Amino acid sequence: MLFSSITFIYYFIPVVLGLYYIVPKQYKNLVLLLSSLFFYFCGEPVYSLLMLASIASGYLHGIWISKAKDCGRKGYARMALISSIVVSIGLLVFFKYADFLIENMNILLHADIPLLRLTLPIGISFYSFQILSYTIDVYRGDAGVQKNIISFAAYVSLFPQLIAGPIVRYTDVEAELSSRTHSIENAAGGISRFVIGLSKKIILANTLGELVKTAQGSSERTVLMGWLSAIAYAFQIYYDFSGYSDMAIGLGRIFGFTFPENFNYPYISKSITEFWRRWHMTLGTWFRDYVYIPMGGNRVGKARWIFNIIVVWFLTGLWHGAEWTFIIWGLYFALLLVLEKIFLKGLLDRLPSAFARIYVIFLVIMSFVIFNSDSTGGAIESIMGMLGLLKLPLYGAETLYYMRSYGAMLALAAFGATPLAAGLYKRVVKSRIGSSIINILEPTAVMLLLAVITGYLVDGSFNPFLYFRF
Repeated sequence: MLFSSITFIYYFIPVVLGLYYIVPKQYKNLVLLLSSLFFYFCGEPVYSLLMLASIASGYLHGIWISKAKDCGRKGYARMALISSIVVSIGLLVFFKYADFLIENMNILLHADIPLLRLTLPIGISFYSFQILSYTIDVYRGDAGVQKNIISFAAYVSLFPQLIAGPIVRYTDVEAELSSRTHSIENAAGGISRFVIGLSKKIILANTLGELVKTAQGSSERTVLMGWLSAIAYAFQIYYDFSGYSDMAIGLGRIFGFTFPENFNYPYISKSITEFWRRWHMTLGTWFRDYVYIPMGGNRVGKARWIFNIIVVWFLTGLWHGAEWTFIIWGLYFALLLVLEKIFLKGLLDRLPSAFARIYVIFLVIMSFVIFNSDSTGGAIESIMGMLGLLKLPLYGAETLYYMRSYGAMLALAAFGATPLAAGLYKRVVKSRIGSSIINILEPTAVMLLLAVITGYLVDGSFNPFLYFRF
């Protein structure tokens, strides 16, 4: 069940909210748990058992770690933590990477081991990391053990962020699982945030996705067609994923949860380092806190520090998918980040901000060409075509047609990827007259947006969700 579907918006959510606000406080987590399990069951009936097994593992390991620590048995606590990591990572590796490992073993050993051809369980990358953060934090003493199985299961399976994040750590919602505040103001703010995210997904991401699909399927190969497809994809994946994050954060707010922000206008960054502080922030901080810092971070010698960076970004790329293109994409950023730390960052700081931003946009677009390619060969060919190394014509009639047809949408996407609109909104809200006008116009604008989106959905427009792949 997609957030961007008639079923979810007009059937699932109204029913869940009705039940949630009717039941007494002590049953609200149970309503969230049952509705989340139903939500997941609609998309993954069989793999619902896998998620329940993961929940049971995380819950029992948390109790094991806590009891071992209370008894002063640090060795047993460490054993429990290792067991938790092995189970969570083991399930993730088996279901997500088994065929990738078999394929590469077949190549290296000239073997013919049959592939398992397992379907990727939706959301496994996200809920596995959430369980890991919980057991690690309990072991470290950063979080208290959760003895209520319903509350713990609700945390892991919480449907607003189950499928594609943001990655919500247990410490982010520990207090709210026991006691959270509900108000009309929070609900209204959550609805607005949800509709804005939905608009980003349906109006911008889906339209740009149609352009990407058309450009990649076109028989006309030109330099500008390559750039048009690459730029459209960079905006598509941003609005697709940030739109989903907005919807998740908005839904969380309606139910009384404060989920962490996941995007902060990454395309205005002046370095790749800054870009990764603004893009998929919950993933970046997860790898920083649970992999990079425990390995020594930057508090070690230069050679070990470079090794740490490579490991983290190898894993970041691999986390996105079982393909060499994702690994190369991760290592590409590892190289850029190392170069920036060694000398490039100082040079960028001395350049005019416009040049630094162009540098980031260029490299990020190239990265998403790799990310979106089916093979390393296809990525290299696409990049060579964009750089004019394949002797392709600069443009053609079809290229110009699509540039004219989608020019306004690309301009809107570029404007929306900056904080200009948000800054204008904040200025207006600060004045008494502006605040009064906003209070009247905002609900109307939200309802109009929802009506437009409903029209798109009823029409059956192009409506994939990119991060289901990962």
